[in-house]
This record gives sequence, structure tokens and C-alpha cells, in this order.
Amino acid sequence: MYINKAFIYGNLTRDPETRALPSGGQVSSFSVATNRVFRKADGTKQEQVEYHNVVVFGRQAETCAQYLRKGSGVFVEGRLQTRSWDGEKGKQYRTEIIAERVQFGPRSTAPSSTGGDRTPPQSEAEMPQKAPKEDTIEYPEEDINPDDIPF
Repeated sequence: MYINKAFIYGNLTRDPETRALPSGGQVSSFSVATNRVFRKADGTKQEQVEYHNVVVFGRQAETCAQYLRKGSGVFVEGRLQTRSWDGEKGKQYRTEIIAERVQFGPRSTAPSSTGGDRTPPQSEAEMPQKAPKEDTIEYPEEDINPDDIPF
């Protein structure tokens, strides 16, 4: 048995591009940037960025095109697929993640670059109210004894 599975979490480098397939279905593609930070042999910190091409099909493609924007955090689960074609520069290759599941990251409160309605509240009256103190759960200070657990 062989496994072809990819999991990435990163930020979109561009808005999703959506196209219609001849069959009538939708396909969206976008790029996700991930990074890793490591220390070189001399002790200095180094950051390395990788860019991943992601392709999403069907209803999930429509949802991605509707809600995701450049800079949005996204978790993608899928499989790797490499396609090839003959281009101006000879044989060309592109490896993509064919998404099986896309989960959106936390929404930012900053105004979006496309002029969306994600502006932060302007006055104190528009700010979300915190729950009153009496509605919170008071947890005991003592440790839980494992012998008290019924299972």
C-alpha cells in the first residue's frame, strides 16, 4: 500500500482563481506560502519560505473563491499530483496539491484588499461586550483525584 498525502497550513499568496469545467463543475486554484525557521551551524536564525500550488474542485472550490483572500490563513489536506505539458521552453512540470479538504484559518479584522466589509468597530458601542462575571464557570482550585473518576 502506498500513501500520497499532504498537509499544509499557511497564508494565501494571491486571491483564488475560479474557472468552470466543461462538465459544469467549478475549479479554484491558489498558492499557499509556508515557512520554517531554523538555526544554521553558526547559530544564526534562518527562515525558509516554500510556495505550494493548490487546486480545489466542486462546491469546495466555490466556497474557497467566496471566502478566501490574499493573506488568509488556510489548512489544506490533499494529495500531490504532478502534471506536464509541452511549452515554449520545452517540457514543463508543475506539482500541485489536489485538495480533499480545506479549512479556513481565523478571520482577520483588518480591512480586506478587495474592499470587503471586514472593518473593525469604530466606537465603544460597536465593540463586542464581554460576558458578565456571574455567567462564567468557577473551577475548583484543588487537583482532581484519579480515584474519583468513575471509569
